[in-house]
Amino acid sequence: MMRIEPIAAHPERVAELAAWHHAQWAHLYDDWTLAVAMQELRDHASRRGIPTTLLLLEGDSLLGSVSVVTEDAPALQFIGSPWLASLYVVPEARGRGLGKELVLAAVRLAAENDVPRLLLFTPEHADFYRRLGWQAFRREDLLGTPVDVMAIEPRRLAA
Repeated sequence: MMRIEPIAAHPERVAELAAWHHAQWAHLYDDWTLAVAMQELRDHASRRGIPTTLLLLEGDSLLGSVSVVTEDAPALQFIGSPWLASLYVVPEARGRGLGKELVLAAVRLAAENDVPRLLLFTPEHADFYRRLGWQAFRREDLLGTPVDVMAIEPRRLAA
């Protein structure tokens, strides 16, 4: 049975998840080491509010995650906060709608925390987010990688 739970319920998954995140996105950040990724996730595992990370589990298998953070890329912080970040589904589980479920869970979490506008940036998946109700409103360069910055109003989606 598939379920989405906060990382606070599974702190033993921090190292595994940090390795995934670091391998996937380290190129977008200055000085974001595996140790920093682990420390961020340890912090998320110590709380249930924002910032946090949600895990998608099937039995004992970790299939994916998504985070809601107060700061994602420091170079984009002037745009606002908070951010949906680090949406990840293991390659062998992709194509099953799991990314969508994780995004919807993150948006619900933001709505429950009275977030008026949730942001994200993506180098390549703007169409995926657009289909889920997100709107692109600017294009930025992040360490040489063009990214679309997108937003959603969580309360409208959760209503």
